[in-house]
Amino acid sequence: MGQRLNRCLDVPVASPPLRRRLLLLFIMLFLWLYMFYSCAGSCAGLPARGAPLSPGEAGEGSGPDAASPISSFLNGSGTKRLPQAIIIGVKKGGTRALLEFLRVHPDVRAVGAEPHFFDRNYGRGLAWYRDLMPRTLEGQITMEKTPSYFVTKEAPARISSMSKGTKLIVVVRDPVTRAISDYTQTLSKKPDIPTFESLTFKNRTTGLIDTSWSAIQIGIYAKHLENWLLYFPIGQILFVSGERLINDPAGELGRVQDFLGLKRIITDKHFYFNKTKGFPCLKKAEGSSKPHCLGKTKGRTHPDIDQEVVQRLRDFYRPFNMKFYQMTGQDFGWD
Repeated sequence: MGQRLNRCLDVPVASPPLRRRLLLLFIMLFLWLYMFYSCAGSCAGLPARGAPLSPGEAGEGSGPDAASPISSFLNGSGTKRLPQAIIIGVKKGGTRALLEFLRVHPDVRAVGAEPHFFDRNYGRGLAWYRDLMPRTLEGQITMEKTPSYFVTKEAPARISSMSKGTKLIVVVRDPVTRAISDYTQTLSKKPDIPTFESLTFKNRTTGLIDTSWSAIQIGIYAKHLENWLLYFPIGQILFVSGERLINDPAGELGRVQDFLGLKRIITDKHFYFNKTKGFPCLKKAEGSSKPHCLGKTKGRTHPDIDQEVVQRLRDFYRPFNMKFYQMTGQDFGWD
C-alpha cells in the first residue's frame, strides 16, 4: 500500500523556469483577450477612415477620443483629442504671443499652425480635425488658435456642436491700433494697396466709415460677441487684454492658467522685455534652453496715419467699446 502511494505521489513537479514560462503565457493570453473584447465594444463604433464624426461621437469619453487604457499604454505617447480650449480671436490682437507663452506650460499641448477648421475646413470632418492635434497625456489640455473664428458667423454653432464645454479665449486690443496693425501686415505683402486713410472711409467728406473693410469690421467686438453668446455663456469665454499681455505678460498668463484650471507655473521668471521689438520674449521656449522672441513679422513699425482719421475712428468705435465693456464686465481703457 505504501509503495503504491509513493508511486502515485511520484509526479514530476514543474521546474522554476517552466513555471515562469506558463505564467508569462497566461499573462499574454489575458492581455490578448482584454484587447479583443475592448475592441469588440469600441472599434465597431468607429467611423470609416476619413468619415466625419457626429457631435455625439466628439464628446468626452466616447467615439475615437475614448482610448482604452491598454492602447494608451501600448502607444506610449498619449492620445489625439479634440481641443478642450480654443483661442478664437482676434486677428492682430496678440494670439500668437499668447499661444507661444502658454506652450511653456507642461500641461498645455497645442497645434502650431492655425487649423481654420471651423471657418474654412469644416467639411473635412471632426476626424480630420482631431488628427491635426498633438498627442496628450491624462491631465493635459489640447489647444488650438485660429483668430478668424471670432468673426465667422458659423463658428459658434459649430464649436458648440463639437462640445458645449469648450473653453474659449479672445485676445482683444484697442480696435484703432488693431486696424492699423492689420493694414500694416497687408501693406508688407501688397505694397501697392491704397492708403489706410482712403480705405477707412466710404466718403471722407461726410466722414462715413467703411465697416465692410475687414480691418475696421473686426474691431466691432460687441457685435461679434453677441453671436457667440447665443451658444456659450459669458463665463466660458476669457477676454485677454492685448495691451496687458505686453505690459504684464505674467499677470495675464496667470488669469489664463486659472481659467484653464492649470497650476500657475508660468510666472515673471519666464519673460524678459525686448526693447528692440517692444514686447516681451521668453527666456526659454518650449523644448529649448534658448531665449525666444516672436518672428520678424511681429512688431512691425506702423506707418504714420493722419491723426484726424485716427480721431474719427476713435469716435466711431467708442459706443461699441462701451457696450463691449458692459458685456464682458471689463474696462480695457481704450478711450
